[in-house]
Amino acid sequence: MPGAQPPGGGRNPGHAKIAAASLLLRARWVVPVEPAGAVFENHAVAVRDGIIEAVLPSEQAGARFPGYAELVLKNHVLIPGLVNAHTHAAMSLMRGLADDLPLTPWLEKHVWPAEARQVSPQFVHDGTLLACAEMLRGGITCFNDMYYFPESALEAALLSGIRSAHGMIVIEFPSAYASDAEDYLRKGLELRDRYRDEPLASFCLAPHAPYTVSDAAFGRIATLGAELEVPVHLHLHESAGELERSLAEHGARPIERLRRLGLIGPNLIAVHAVHLLPEEIELLARNGSSVAHCPSSNLKLASGFAPVAKLLSAGVNVALGTDGAASNNRLDMFQEMRTAALLAKAVAGDASAMPAREALHAATLAGARALGIDAVAGSIVPGKSADLVAVEMRAPELEPCYDPLSHLVYAAGREHVTHVWVAGTLLVDDGSLVKTELRSLDTRIELWQNSLRNHAGS
Repeated sequence: MPGAQPPGGGRNPGHAKIAAASLLLRARWVVPVEPAGAVFENHAVAVRDGIIEAVLPSEQAGARFPGYAELVLKNHVLIPGLVNAHTHAAMSLMRGLADDLPLTPWLEKHVWPAEARQVSPQFVHDGTLLACAEMLRGGITCFNDMYYFPESALEAALLSGIRSAHGMIVIEFPSAYASDAEDYLRKGLELRDRYRDEPLASFCLAPHAPYTVSDAAFGRIATLGAELEVPVHLHLHESAGELERSLAEHGARPIERLRRLGLIGPNLIAVHAVHLLPEEIELLARNGSSVAHCPSSNLKLASGFAPVAKLLSAGVNVALGTDGAASNNRLDMFQEMRTAALLAKAVAGDASAMPAREALHAATLAGARALGIDAVAGSIVPGKSADLVAVEMRAPELEPCYDPLSHLVYAAGREHVTHVWVAGTLLVDDGSLVKTELRSLDTRIELWQNSLRNHAGS
């Protein structure tokens, strides 16, 4: 193996310079995601005021961008920030609370009772900070959240510096956050109005699931989704039990019910989408809908195997999500890429299904597209936000490296992430979180653990 080097892989002197407004990142490889499958060797990315200015060969960069602060990433791949298309960030405080259970008893006997006793604005704020710390260290620069007290989650995300999309959650039963479906909607819309000009935040309508939302509420959501042009993000066809319940209560499978209510369209993000008939896949494709595939959560809850190869073949935009840490138990998009690719091959009986480039696309640009922010994030393209991640390809488990794109999906992990930028702001430096708020969570998390302990394994 080559001799030891500093953790930064060749970082220039003058550490403070890498937070400068004008920055030149010189990398061994740049994988921009657009164009698809491209790998640029010995390239540089120029950033000014948080925006990508250019992607160009390193030997041309100095002359074209003189005076820019430089960071040499001599053993690294530079990729777009990963987009976690579905999570419940605050549920990081419930990591490992009730494991090895099917979805329905897990929710009804453990998660929902714990939430009824514990969830508050402070719970959501602290749990989201914990999630942001984990996600940033793993190269996630944007997450799509669905949880109570979204204003607290948004405040935590902004404090962390991460990009985020927040669900205007709708559910029929009361909680500490809201009393009924209309109250949930009203509060979500007020939050969107207050933060609609925040560059690091966006919003989704987030009805929880077909079995927790009425036809009347879905009708209101369909109207608002069209008027506001925001995504509609919900759990859909996650378990066999969900389908049986829908047939018994509504005389139709959930997707057919939503079609009748006008909710199948280009703004739909169908989370999980495990149990799909061929005609349902075609319906999603024909209407330009997206799927947020959460392979680790589906496996852990024994929900089934999503037909990812068929979805991709039909032209459905397939993004990746971690789900919450209570059902995963990691907010790790490197794990999701690898698991998604391997599962797609096994389920399809085709080793070429979901190749590495498709898995990385699902973890980046497809997620941004589902959230309606693909003009801003998801690929390394001039004019987009500098949401960037450096992954060091210098470790015994990563050598030799014939194809860095393949290594990103099948060999590398979040432990190899060294630097993370969101809108050009450095948030992870040599593997360490930059913001003090994310490095001093231990006491608060211990207090929540003590408070929740009575539910663990109950």
